[in-house]
Amino acid sequence: MARLFGTDGVRGLANDLLTPALAVQLGEAAAQVLTRQTPASKRSRSGRPRAIVGRDTRASGEFLDHAISAGLASSGVDVTRVGILPTPAIAHLTATQDVDLGVVISASHNPFQDNGIKFFARGGYKLADAVEDEIESLLGTIDQLPTGAGVGRVI
Repeated sequence: MARLFGTDGVRGLANDLLTPALAVQLGEAAAQVLTRQTPASKRSRSGRPRAIVGRDTRASGEFLDHAISAGLASSGVDVTRVGILPTPAIAHLTATQDVDLGVVISASHNPFQDNGIKFFARGGYKLADAVEDEIESLLGTIDQLPTGAGVGRVI
């Protein structure tokens, strides 16, 4: 199977390759990787990692935003949804707001029916290929999620 992540995240025809189910799985997998990589001293008061999620104005952005936020939060990440913002603003917020992960739902210059999910590491930088590979390797394999106080919040 070809690598899911391209040069700028995961992109494809919305509701074909890029479905809400895939967005949930990407959120769950990213949360697993993020939880392992985020030292307890860097986490929020709740003890959970933090992420921000934003999107562009594409029609599919709304449901993909909800889906990836659900995947992250159900796996123990506190998520702040920031709504419609350009990609550089999400990178900037990831760098300046003391969050562990930024996510933007956008396919940039690609046709309107396409969409994409791009992750930013702490500091506002694109995730390293090795981290994307780790996320991709976990897709569809997560069978135990936190419960009770272990789940994240969506704001």
